[in-house]
Amino acid sequence: MSNKVQVGISINGKKVQKQVESRLLLTDFIRDECNLTGTHLGCEHGVCGACTILLDNEPVRGCLMFAVQADGCEIQTVESLNHVDGTLNVLQQSFSDNHALQCGFCTPGFLMTLTHFLKDNQNPTENEIREAISGNLCRCTGYANIIKAVQQASQILQKENSNCSVVSAQ
Repeated sequence: MSNKVQVGISINGKKVQKQVESRLLLTDFIRDECNLTGTHLGCEHGVCGACTILLDNEPVRGCLMFAVQADGCEIQTVESLNHVDGTLNVLQQSFSDNHALQCGFCTPGFLMTLTHFLKDNQNPTENEIREAISGNLCRCTGYANIIKAVQQASQILQKENSNCSVVSAQ
């Protein structure tokens, strides 16, 4: 007996309608049904953060949700971060500039966590950055280059925002 359910989810701005098993994990839906393989599965227990996505603009662990729970929601994956022309956004470029990618497996989760973080805190301290990424595990080496990347991205975003303020005030 099939236990399929119709779900409709907006992923990176595209509406996706699929019949899925009710027990299908959201990460499996994103990777296998939508062919968006940037979201990685690490521990599958919500501990490592590799599967972090934005669900209705909030970071969530995709491995802790079923696809049916996201019915009617809007999801952003790491694939949504590039500019339309394929160039990297400020945070991605800062990761590249500061060698914060390391093996890259955990990077999508860090990028999604930090995308949300930088929207709320455009001038974070090092301690605030450390706290923000405390739910994401990197098993390669350490977090020093990731912190440098966030600091660089923060400075660029502040500069861009101040230039926008000057333009809009004129």
